[in-house]
Amino acid sequence: MRLDKFLKVSRLLKRRSIASEACSLDRIKVNGLISKAGKQLKPGDIITLRYGEKDMSFKVLIIPEKDVNKEESGNLYEFVDTQS
Repeated sequence: MRLDKFLKVSRLLKRRSIASEACSLDRIKVNGLISKAGKQLKPGDIITLRYGEKDMSFKVLIIPEKDVNKEESGNLYEFVDTQS
């Protein structure tokens, strides 16, 4: 699944267009590398989002076959503590 679509489906970002824009502004990394919106994700990838001056990292657990509902979206990833 494309990075921008995963961010939307997982509800880490509200809309796919916002995810694409964040990628073009180099605010999203996958496994430590700045990534484009079309990057194909796989389970185990680490997504780092930059919110202002703060970075938040998430590990991809599941790549869904289709869109998921709001209750299931939190099961697609887990928060990774990057402070260690």
